Amino acid sequence: MSYLEPIFFAILLIAGFGYFTINVKKLIRNIKLGKDIDRSDNPSARWKNMTLIALGQSKMVRRPIAGLLHIIVYVGFVIINLELLEIIIDGLFGTHRVFSFLGGFYDFLIGSFEILAVFVLVAVLVFWTRRNIIQLKRFISSDLAGSPKKDANIILYFEVVLMSLFLLMNAADFYLQQAGVAHYTSVGAYPISQFIAPIFSGISESGVIMLEKSFWWLHIIGILIFLNYLYYSKHLHILLAFPNTYFADLNAKGKLDNLESVTNEVKLMMDPNADPFAAAPVDADAVPSKFGVSDVTDLNWVQLLNAYTCTECGRCTSACPANQTGKKLSPRKIMMDTRDRLEEVGRNIDKNKGVFIPDNVSLLNDYITTEELWACTSCNACVEECPVNISPLSIIIDMRRYLVMEQSAAPQSLNAMMSNIENNGAPWQYNQMDRLNWKEE
Repeated sequence: MSYLEPIFFAILLIAGFGYFTINVKKLIRNIKLGKDIDRSDNPSARWKNMTLIALGQSKMVRRPIAGLLHIIVYVGFVIINLELLEIIIDGLFGTHRVFSFLGGFYDFLIGSFEILAVFVLVAVLVFWTRRNIIQLKRFISSDLAGSPKKDANIILYFEVVLMSLFLLMNAADFYLQQAGVAHYTSVGAYPISQFIAPIFSGISESGVIMLEKSFWWLHIIGILIFLNYLYYSKHLHILLAFPNTYFADLNAKGKLDNLESVTNEVKLMMDPNADPFAAAPVDADAVPSKFGVSDVTDLNWVQLLNAYTCTECGRCTSACPANQTGKKLSPRKIMMDTRDRLEEVGRNIDKNKGVFIPDNVSLLNDYITTEELWACTSCNACVEECPVNISPLSIIIDMRRYLVMEQSAAPQSLNAMMSNIENNGAPWQYNQMDRLNWKEE
């Protein structure tokens, strides 16, 4: 019987981490569906970005209350789960609190974990209240209707259950230590759970042992379930915030990238030594490159990484001037739609044994409308506000390019302006010779 528990634990561990590995491979596969882009420049600035923004959460604290609570939940959850290493060793080898040999430092660790667990529970309660009772505007928008709203609450419930199981496990352990039960040697400090321990009074010794083991098993099972739920949740940013901030665009926010094909044409036009009548070499087998973006596979891999990293916090949308004035645009929805379409493409590939079969669906029109795209003022407020350096604007600009350069589907006002620039050298509808007439008035 003593060998059955470690064997079952090993199977559970292999299944949990194995399924997580499968999902990570699928995630990487989907991100690699994007076009290649070089983001290997200036590694020192990139490491600094990742350290300050992903690890230090410097952009989160711009909204102090939410920022502080988020740091408590993030730091608390990560540090408390360092105990996972001890749980794994105990589970595999049948030991109990194997790191207790650390003595006073172990007491400090367990005591710190418990205090952090209480802070996490308080922070989660505040977050739940903000979402479900106070109902802040950015948490009740139509783009969060359905599963996104449920997902946010599920994560909060997960946090409550895991932290509660951790404290109950310690409380039962402390009670058994105080009772002098064999195998439960007196180790660790329990500043919180010592006050929970009295609830086990009146329960038989074997009953408390059974409860302690149950809390222990439920805690590790809960952690593995949470780990595998991440792939299907907006909380994937717990893992992806680090690469996302590292590979973020380092250029000034107002700088837009140019299409290489167009740039080459302009350079050729400006080259006095180029033969204007010489035909460019054409590869008969090459697929003509598309101007702009109509589906997720036209985006680059960093933009797809952005979509998976989106926390759905709504800071981008709450700062968007177009959204504030009642326009349909929501930068958060742009990222959520991109991720949803990418997941749909991934499922298509899985279903068809690694090959994408055209499904007559695209990101443009089926997920994101032209009305949303043209509502954007290109002000970069969404990029500035995002706590993990996501750029919804880059996707919007690339999709606009497709509308203009592939479909000639720009709004009438924009077409009129471009025609005036082409014909008159100015956005206004009068001759260049009349430009200075105003000075006579």
